[in-house]
Amino acid sequence: MKVLKKNQVIIFVIALMLIAAGYLNFTTNSQNQDLLATGALADAEEMAGIGDAKLVSSNVVENNITQNTETNVIEENNIIEENNIVQDNTNTITEETSSEIKETDDYFTRSRLDRDTMYSQTLETYQDILESSTVPTEQKSIAQEEINRINNEKNAIMIAENLIKTKGFEDLIIFINKDTASVIVKCKELDEKSIAQIQNIVTRELEIKIENINISCKE
Repeated sequence: MKVLKKNQVIIFVIALMLIAAGYLNFTTNSQNQDLLATGALADAEEMAGIGDAKLVSSNVVENNITQNTETNVIEENNIIEENNIVQDNTNTITEETSSEIKETDDYFTRSRLDRDTMYSQTLETYQDILESSTVPTEQKSIAQEEINRINNEKNAIMIAENLIKTKGFEDLIIFINKDTASVIVKCKELDEKSIAQIQNIVTRELEIKIENINISCKE
């Protein structure tokens, strides 16, 4: 009887131990599962957050690149347009300046040609008088004097123009009408010193009084 009771006590203790062990095992597994679930949820949320962060950063960078690219393109286009405008204006100014220079050069070239043509025609007329058999000797003498005067005048004009150019003037032309001289100089303006230099040369080489010398500029 005592043996039976002792065995029952042992069996009861063992049963309690098994029950306790089972309970502890169940509790531990539940906690581990909760921890795993919580950890997985946290990892998922973290990954989701990282994914969102990456996505947002990518969009921001892409938008910034696009905006910068558009801005650069606009700035480059503006620079190109401004350069084109400046180039067009420069070309226009250059063309206008070249046209003005050409016109001025043409004036002196044309005027010199007209003057030389006039002298040539006059000399040809007097030469015809000299060669004519019907013209009186007195008229031939006058014609010869005029030929000499014209040739001397042409030489004097050439010397005077060359001397004036040595004073720094690019171009000029001198017209003589009896006792009057007209000097047209390629320049914007003349100071008193330049005017005096021109007057002295014309007076000395062409024997024309200063008060009969007209000087003007041609740009």
